[in-house]
Amino acid sequence: MKKIGITGQSGFIGYHLYQYLRLQKKQVQLIDFKDQYFEDEGQLSRFVGSCDVIVHLAGMNRHGDPQVIYDTNIRLAHQLTNAADRVGAKPHILFSSSTQEERDNPYGKSKREARLWLANWAAQKGVKFTGFVIPNVFGPFGNPFYNSVIATFSHQIASGQNPKIDIDAEMKLIYVNNLVEIIYQNCISEDSKSEVFVNHMASYKVTEVLSKLVDFKETYMDKGVIPELPEYFDVCLFNTFRCYMNPAHYPFYLKNNQDNRGSLFEAIKTNTKGQMFFSTTHPGIIRGNHFHRRKIERFCVVKGEAVIRLRRVGTSEIIEYPVSGDKPSFIDMPVYHTHNITNTGNSELLTIFWANEFFNTNDPDTYFEEV
Repeated sequence: MKKIGITGQSGFIGYHLYQYLRLQKKQVQLIDFKDQYFEDEGQLSRFVGSCDVIVHLAGMNRHGDPQVIYDTNIRLAHQLTNAADRVGAKPHILFSSSTQEERDNPYGKSKREARLWLANWAAQKGVKFTGFVIPNVFGPFGNPFYNSVIATFSHQIASGQNPKIDIDAEMKLIYVNNLVEIIYQNCISEDSKSEVFVNHMASYKVTEVLSKLVDFKETYMDKGVIPELPEYFDVCLFNTFRCYMNPAHYPFYLKNNQDNRGSLFEAIKTNTKGQMFFSTTHPGIIRGNHFHRRKIERFCVVKGEAVIRLRRVGTSEIIEYPVSGDKPSFIDMPVYHTHNITNTGNSELLTIFWANEFFNTNDPDTYFEEV
């Protein structure tokens, strides 16, 4: 079992990598890291000495003073190796660099020089080192105006703003889920390369990505229709966009047409493929307590009373949505949010569910965790 620590554990990639490694319980023991360890030699030394593998993600990519970016990234690499030398530790270090290495800017220079510093240190100590050169990373929970233009645009569009494009550049992109799986495989592999150029999964102009995000707003947020998602990239982009929506967007109430025959409402409209299923739940019973990393899932109560609860994994805040078949509505489950539904009424609860992929027992994308 590998003891793995992640500097920058609380950052965008760090969060996703930490949560993914949590699911690999039989092969990985996680060593927790806090950002303040870099300000405390003793804490940093204890952390480094506890790890078989360190994924070094901590760094800075935006600041008003470019020199601060350069100095910070170089300093963190030196602090890591100094801590290892103090305690005689020889961990396998994996370092996240960027395709911006080829650019003549302080960030690119700092990533290239930090990678070379760590590689030389590892060669001198006779230990493994893996330096990743990574394209633009996007995915849920990235910080707008910091991690990626996709995070910025998604935040702006979901909150009713109009993004502006400065340069319509071609972006080579990788989804964060794919990246952390690559990092994990290199963590556990006995045959590690010192340099890994991570392939991008898609390439789009900024205007093309913005057009897709605007369509999500108009089709999904405004009309409640699952948009067309023909490619894997589109599903990843859609799941990214959804995480920037205000939780108060839900429940999304449906038009309930009633006459002397009864009632009729359109529960699920979708422009993409998927699977619909149906459940009954006895009073007081809870269904769910699990989360998904990739699935899009919709809950729609058609009869009875219920409460749907969600919590983003790694956080403590619980969101609650009381729902009723008397006032039809739907709630869509964001990725990395563990969720459940409780029958709070006195009669049987009837619920329609929809997911964008067929259930696969060999790859269910379902991870159990109490809300």
